[in-house]
Amino acid sequence: MDVVARQRQILELARSQGRVLVDDLAARFDVTVQTIRKDLNDLCEQRVLKRIHGGAIIPSGIENLEYEARRQLAAVEKDAIGRAAAALIPNDCALFINIGTTTEAVSRALLDHSGLMVITNNINVANRMRVYPEFEVVIAGGVVRGSDGGIVGEATVDFIEQFKVDYAVIGASALDEEGALLDFDYREVKVAQAIIANARHVILVSDASKFERTAPVRIARIGQIGTFITDYCPSERFRQVCAEAGVALIETGAAPAP
Repeated sequence: MDVVARQRQILELARSQGRVLVDDLAARFDVTVQTIRKDLNDLCEQRVLKRIHGGAIIPSGIENLEYEARRQLAAVEKDAIGRAAAALIPNDCALFINIGTTTEAVSRALLDHSGLMVITNNINVANRMRVYPEFEVVIAGGVVRGSDGGIVGEATVDFIEQFKVDYAVIGASALDEEGALLDFDYREVKVAQAIIANARHVILVSDASKFERTAPVRIARIGQIGTFITDYCPSERFRQVCAEAGVALIETGAAPAP
């Protein structure tokens, strides 16, 4: 395989998986790790990848990954996170569900519940849950983003502020090891902040890849969250911040192999 074809496949793998690792790529293409490192360096110079320790990721910048691509990233991990979050939510309660592929996994896991009032700014969640007579689904008004079906804007914030609910399920595009929850769209952040302010217990759901990404707008600090559910928390500092803030940390998977 020539260099161009190999690098094209490496980029396709990174887009589908979120990240690629040097050792895995060397084994996959039957080349040396030095060859793969050069490939990754070339792709990083083109600004289509960003180097991390042991590999590379799709660069975050200020642009988020395409929604359907993100839906496929860590799909198994998101399903496990969704089930763990749903186990914390009782029947016969009211809750917010925010925008995100992991929050959508929670909505799927809630389908065997009953008596829920679900308030959401996520068209995908509303469309999934509306057909179940056990649920009352309330959808926010505002500007609908064509990219992901999220509803955002000042009208959405005003709508959310009418409610005070038992639980909120939110996501984040990136997590900083000092405890910051980050996102890309300041309009979405305003909605998330309103959701946090109007829920008695906030559940953050996010897979471990969010520790490898960055985003420019801060949603909140981890101390404003009641429970954080992830497949694995790779940051000891973030664990410490959770413990200091009294945030329950639930991990649904084992630590990845070195």
